[in-house]
Amino acid sequence: MSDNHSILGDLSADQFLAEYWQKKPLLIRNAIPHFEPPIDGDDLAGMSLEPTVESRLVIGEDWQVEHGPFDEGRFETLPEDSWTLLVQAVDLWVPEVAELLNHFDFLPAWRVDDIMVSYAEDGGSVGPHFDHYDVFLLQGSGQRRWQISESANGDMTLASDTSLKVLENFVATDEWVLNPGDMLYLPPKIAHHGVAIGECTTFSVGFRAPAATEMLDDLATELLSRDLVPNHLTDPPLTAAMANAPISAEYVQRVKALLLETLDDDQMLGQWFTQFMTEPKYPPLVELTEEVRSATFENQVSEGEEPSYSHYVNGQKQD
Repeated sequence: MSDNHSILGDLSADQFLAEYWQKKPLLIRNAIPHFEPPIDGDDLAGMSLEPTVESRLVIGEDWQVEHGPFDEGRFETLPEDSWTLLVQAVDLWVPEVAELLNHFDFLPAWRVDDIMVSYAEDGGSVGPHFDHYDVFLLQGSGQRRWQISESANGDMTLASDTSLKVLENFVATDEWVLNPGDMLYLPPKIAHHGVAIGECTTFSVGFRAPAATEMLDDLATELLSRDLVPNHLTDPPLTAAMANAPISAEYVQRVKALLLETLDDDQMLGQWFTQFMTEPKYPPLVELTEEVRSATFENQVSEGEEPSYSHYVNGQKQD
């Protein structure tokens, strides 16, 4: 880590991972003592003018969204309050922001997605919502009020009048005001709502949590590239009466068995997954961002053999 202070406060990394990671929220006061944010609202506004930087404005209490890059004049016409500027992957562009990741070295580096930084004027918010990934919300400058809902039967209906995935009915079960250096950890699917008290910045350290459909899409491409001998679907026992009948459950079971048989290769899945999880966030921009993601996959071995390892950097195997 960057210093002797743990960002988890009095908790050890193993305690946090066993008791909180992907299980329940945790508020950590003074996670980074005397925290001096390495970037401010003016810096973020400047970044949002660049076409290579992913940015958004969320404006008003109805959370209307605009996507960057923005013109400098846009910031002169914004309302006095209730707006937020969000800039993705600031760690790729600002080394001092990337250094914050040193505090999270108790988690695999290949799990990190990015550090999003937001600047908000008083009342600024992106609305009550939930994410499908783990996130650490580190308070930069100013204050933000966070509310969360841990109701097991929470209403996850989305509002229809904004392009954001805002919860229509949000009932808070806990509430805190975060000061500079305080941090809130949220596991996936915990509904939360943050509202700026005055102007403030927040550093959101998010983690990759690809959907099964996303992984299957990428895996199919990988399988096709390997030029494997194809395994084809065969029929279950047929009768003439089945010719005009709906597709039977037996066919579905055949399809499932065929797909599972195709995936029954741990070596192949391990190599693909390592490649998939080390893919840069913005592959076309690697020369600009100098992003490097790496991971090592332990190859399976027969009993008595020494394990071997394959190292992947930015989705490419390094021999």
